[in-house]
Amino acid sequence: MLSTLVASLFAFVGGALLWSFAEYTLHRFWGHEARGKNEFSREHLRHHAEDGYFTPTPKKLLTAVPIAALFFGGLGYLLGVVGIALSVGFFAAYTTYEVMHYRLHITPPRNAYGRWARRHHFGHHFNCPKMNHGVTSPIWDVVFRTNQPIDKVRVPKRRAPASMPWLVDEQGELRPELAGDFTLVGR
Repeated sequence: MLSTLVASLFAFVGGALLWSFAEYTLHRFWGHEARGKNEFSREHLRHHAEDGYFTPTPKKLLTAVPIAALFFGGLGYLLGVVGIALSVGFFAAYTTYEVMHYRLHITPPRNAYGRWARRHHFGHHFNCPKMNHGVTSPIWDVVFRTNQPIDKVRVPKRRAPASMPWLVDEQGELRPELAGDFTLVGR
């Protein structure tokens, strides 16, 4: 019983790590390098091009639910409770990613990780889209040499209010407390 609990705990953590790898590969290869040749890529490129756009939840669920059913069912059948723990870890990390990615866009940073995550992610959006594909972690960017540390993100002024409403004040100017991490460029 204890060995099953320990194995399940490791499987849960393994599932979360597996998601981080999936996050990186989906974003880089299916989202960017596919250049609009699949639905995921078209939705992802639209997210980059249209300020404030996120793929609608029902559209995400049409993909996620069948994959989850196959993942849970298949791994549960093959590995029992350990397979279910792996699946739960994977989908818990996926859910965390979805919430976090949305919050990066709509809320200001509250701690050092939040500051780093926004520099990393918006550096990808606005400064180097071929780099920084990990949203929640730089692990796979480091492994695959696509990590580009960003000291200060250059954000097009016209895009800031819709892309990052927390970045600017009512007049569309950069909030002073964020000037160490971001700068507005253009008109």
